[in-house]
Amino acid sequence: MIRKIIITVNVLALLGLFLAWSGKKPADHEVWFPFESSNTHEAGIIGMENWLDAPAGRHGFLQMDSENLRFENGTRVKFWGTNICSRLPFMGPERADSFVNFMAKYGINAVRFHKFSWYAYDGDHSTRFSKERFEPFDYFQYRLRKKGIYYSWSHIYGHRVQPADSSSLLAYDEIRNLRFPWSHLNGSTAGLVNFAPDLQELSIALTVDMLNHVNPHTGLRYADDPGLAFVEFQNEDNIFWSAIERSLEQAPTYRALLCRQFSEWLLNKYGSQTELEEAWGKENIPEGESLAAQNIYPRPNHGLFSWEYETALRENRDMATHILDKMRFLYEKQVEFYRKFEKAVRDTGYGGVLVASCWQAGSGISHFYNLHADYLVGMIDRHNYFGGGEGGHGIRPGTVNNNSMVTEPGSGLFSAGMQQVVDRPFAFSEWMSLVPNQWTAEAAPIIAIYGMGLQGWDASFSFATDLPRFSRYLQSEHHGVYNATSPLHMGLYPALARMIYRNDITESPVLATRNVHIPSLENGRLGFEETVDQGYDDKRFDGSVPPQTLAIGRIPVKFTNEPAETEIPELSAHWDTINKTIASATGELSWQYGNNQYFTINTPGTKGMVGFIPDEEIVIGDWHLQTDNRFAVILLTSLEHDRSLEDAREILVTTVARGMNTGMRYNEAGDTLISTGTRPLLLEPVNIDLKLPQDRDYILEILDHDGLRTGSYVTAQNGRISLKGADHKAIWYLLSRK
Repeated sequence: MIRKIIITVNVLALLGLFLAWSGKKPADHEVWFPFESSNTHEAGIIGMENWLDAPAGRHGFLQMDSENLRFENGTRVKFWGTNICSRLPFMGPERADSFVNFMAKYGINAVRFHKFSWYAYDGDHSTRFSKERFEPFDYFQYRLRKKGIYYSWSHIYGHRVQPADSSSLLAYDEIRNLRFPWSHLNGSTAGLVNFAPDLQELSIALTVDMLNHVNPHTGLRYADDPGLAFVEFQNEDNIFWSAIERSLEQAPTYRALLCRQFSEWLLNKYGSQTELEEAWGKENIPEGESLAAQNIYPRPNHGLFSWEYETALRENRDMATHILDKMRFLYEKQVEFYRKFEKAVRDTGYGGVLVASCWQAGSGISHFYNLHADYLVGMIDRHNYFGGGEGGHGIRPGTVNNNSMVTEPGSGLFSAGMQQVVDRPFAFSEWMSLVPNQWTAEAAPIIAIYGMGLQGWDASFSFATDLPRFSRYLQSEHHGVYNATSPLHMGLYPALARMIYRNDITESPVLATRNVHIPSLENGRLGFEETVDQGYDDKRFDGSVPPQTLAIGRIPVKFTNEPAETEIPELSAHWDTINKTIASATGELSWQYGNNQYFTINTPGTKGMVGFIPDEEIVIGDWHLQTDNRFAVILLTSLEHDRSLEDAREILVTTVARGMNTGMRYNEAGDTLISTGTRPLLLEPVNIDLKLPQDRDYILEILDHDGLRTGSYVTAQNGRISLKGADHKAIWYLLSRK
């Protein structure tokens, strides 16, 4: 993961935040309470182990069924998962068991093991792993399998070369000595692997070796293990990645190879230097480059390609032919690599889902070439991050990117949905709202409700779970700002996972498609406008189909066999641009983004509201809720597999707002962190006045920070229950029918 966070602050959105706060009482940090979980694996009221479909693999291999994920026996599945990274997959049995039990309690049914192959190399070999080092990983996956938690491999994030590779590479020393702005990629094949056959063989050989390995705890080769849900070829890499140019400057042998490949491609297309110069314009061929010298450089850099695309749009002109040829050539090389990798994996007998890579390639033509290369292999998978601050990967005093996603529908993490394709499953395998942004609790509900629900995404893997317990700070103790084990995040999973597995949210039908005809891209014809502001891990979309439509319903990309117009239906019945409200096409979700900035969910199994909620009664079906918190996540979820809120005997009430370390301070505007503070982590109390449905009689019990019963009850008066967060010091409550 390239971890430099760049956020474009939307001034109007920040103004909206100020308006949302007006009239609200100021935060009284003295009443914030410490989060004190004992991290017991006892299920209590919230535990979800019995919701997992154990053992993993019981339904056969995972398959792509058009836009859905299904197992071989036809059972549909959605994965609500997390990442476990680096050395952690190789932990000992006791710690692995703790991770498995923790994840099962909070409803995680899948793990993406990420960038771990470096730590299992067999001595000086990068194409085989040490069985001794791999054994703890075998055990970890065995335990996950028994529990009903699926696993997947994102094992290559820049294949680091080793001395035993030297005889098989064109220029071993060039690769070994490569230096990137991100040190974890130093000495690796990142970028160059997409066109260099010798480097490709390393990644393929390692993957095949892993798939042919027999897990001694299951007795299965991984190629025969249906608990292995998907295999990813490479993390955050593609041939359009701008960092390739930096690598090529340091690797002249591989630069010469790429130029030779491109020159041969051009000769095959044009036949001669004269014809090439006529098509390109002689001025677009740098002095000294020619077909005869086989040194014409294709400039693999999505920044250049995006600039040319966006400039052509502004100037209402065609894109330059030399740019179009470079993109087409690079696309074909990418497809060639992926097809080779795909064949090698399938030849092992592995029957699960494949992912090519998960990385964006700028705007326009290069972006859709890259998306199509991924599409040809299998499931579409993407990453996005939001928030953060001056500390980068860590947390330290300084500027905070303190915008909120609820102020702008379709922004931030949710914008990844603009890359969905009509007949492929969609995975969001890395994402997180990063502290010290104060509104991180909004992230998981947006992804679960709008992404996994309305948009029908098939897999989510938050980044990252580093501990088999809740973190004691706002940030992760081991992974800085990337903290999936915060109560502001994982604390929402007992509600959100139930909602996802029960299919509470109705998926939107396809309202329209953004049609892309790949052969037309060769002539610069996209058929609609779409630009991407790609700031490393953060992306922002705009164009003919605005990202706000994600809050209405599905308008995915469709790769067509023939050129087809992109026709967007009239959406005014769902989108009131005057009053700034967006209703989902399904009628279950409503997003306010004007003076009030929040959304509501109204389904039989789950009801709630998220964001900057007005100090007035909000009616959601038969339930009436009011809070004086300026920001909150409030969810009412049936605890039962097959009962709605109307019929449920037990309902989980989840209430989360903000968190901060003890002694943590921001400036008045919230855009500067003054001090980071220390533990314990403090949570902002949430107050709710809850009016109960008239025909039902309930009793409310306060749950502790492990989701266990406390025996402390709140009595209803005149059909209302008052939840006082400062007094109850709770994030979960059990609402039981008398």
